[in-house]
Amino acid sequence: MRIVSICPSNTEIVEYLGKTEELVGVDDYSDWPEQVRELPKVGPDLSIDMERVASLEPDLVLASLSVPGMEKNIEALEQQGLPYIILNPNSLEEIAADIRKTADSLGCPDLGAEKAGEFLQEIDACRKQSDMREERPRLYWEWWPKPVFTPGAVNWLTEISELAGAMNVYSTEEEASVQTNWEDVKRRDPDHICMVWVGVKEEKMNPELVKKRPGWDEMRAVRNGNIHVLEESLYCRPSPRLLKGLRKLMKVLDA
Repeated sequence: MRIVSICPSNTEIVEYLGKTEELVGVDDYSDWPEQVRELPKVGPDLSIDMERVASLEPDLVLASLSVPGMEKNIEALEQQGLPYIILNPNSLEEIAADIRKTADSLGCPDLGAEKAGEFLQEIDACRKQSDMREERPRLYWEWWPKPVFTPGAVNWLTEISELAGAMNVYSTEEEASVQTNWEDVKRRDPDHICMVWVGVKEEKMNPELVKKRPGWDEMRAVRNGNIHVLEESLYCRPSPRLLKGLRKLMKVLDA
């Protein structure tokens, strides 16, 4: 098959299924696995060049609604008459379902069931490990600094926090993405600050600026030096690579 992926997490699901060689084009932000960097690019996820996609003659386009504004990609796919599926998971269980859904669309349902099973088994193994943790550190995940955006209850990072033996301080909010402010974060006083700015590489995030926010020097995370710059690609994309991020987070919390 000829597959075009227009979202990095979709590209990573294709890799998890071992079908990377069937990709003929990807969005500009798809950077893993490394071999996709050599493929034709069809534009950034919110500005996909659908004529370019059509020129690649795909048998299937893997679309997404994970970022507000992606709806126009679906409209453009309809206008071009291109075959597509939409992946839009918020939970780890939904990621497993999308592994199966993608495999079904690629004509390999047995493979999809097998890989989804492996994904869920690894989650269970991590859960058993985290259940032995006596203390549950409180985490603040920062998706964006100003305005402040952070994951709420209906988001994979709340699950990842729990699987690591911790808790997301915004798990009390029922949205997938919560807009808040520095004062509210300070009031929740997390034990750890996890910086995962969407679309920003780690070397461009400066934890020293976090320390200078009004009153944040009083927070436990800042006082104890628990400000962590983490790869947004391991935490902000709903793909199987979240499990690599989970294992890294467990080590960070045990340090």
